[in-house]
Amino acid sequence: MPGNWLLYDRSGRMGWATTMGNGTDTYEVGDRRPLASRQTRWADRSAAFLAERNVSPNAISIAGMFFGILAGAFLAATPYVDSIPRRILFLLAVAAVQFRLLCNLFDGMVAVKTHRASRTGELFNEIPDRVSDPATLIGAGFALGGLPWLGYLAAIMALFTAYVRAVGKVAGAQQEFCGPMAKQQRMAVVTIVSLYCALVPQRWQGGWTSHGFGIMAVALAVIVAGSVITVFRRLFKISHTLKNSTR
Repeated sequence: MPGNWLLYDRSGRMGWATTMGNGTDTYEVGDRRPLASRQTRWADRSAAFLAERNVSPNAISIAGMFFGILAGAFLAATPYVDSIPRRILFLLAVAAVQFRLLCNLFDGMVAVKTHRASRTGELFNEIPDRVSDPATLIGAGFALGGLPWLGYLAAIMALFTAYVRAVGKVAGAQQEFCGPMAKQQRMAVVTIVSLYCALVPQRWQGGWTSHGFGIMAVALAVIVAGSVITVFRRLFKISHTLKNSTR
């Protein structure tokens, strides 16, 4: 019978094995990003709801990518409107970021519940995120109080942190999801600052210099700095694992 089995590798990382009905084909899902929300009742019930309606895990992943693109578009549009419409755009960006993260949560959970975990699913799990992160961060660079070059730099660093994680896996180490600026932390910063901009007066949001530097630029600078630390932390952990594995 088809089934899902919780596995732990030698490092204690969690993964899943999906066994097909003929008992001969088993696919082992690799390290999963540790998320406390994955163990909550509401997440499990939501994933079960989607699974019962035969929603494709890959479709959920693609939906998350579109929410990431929408978040960037909403943020980039904020300098072109005033007052209430601008606040609405920031709130829509907050909602889009959160829906993107929910999609990232549910795609894997639904894949396990519907026995659809596969190597192709790994592609759908990773590639949409490589589109979502740059779209949202570049949009933040063009937002009110942002700086475009900081948005592009934050996007590059987001891609680089994911690249280091992927290279570590290829080299034979476990996937390293450590921060301080992993995906959830980057999106948390964007969410908090966008919510702040939606609630406070415009003079508190940006335009503090002739170049338009404001709170969103500060947020992007924090993401860039945190991403640099994240890259070095991941490289250190991966190198440590690889060195120990050869002894």
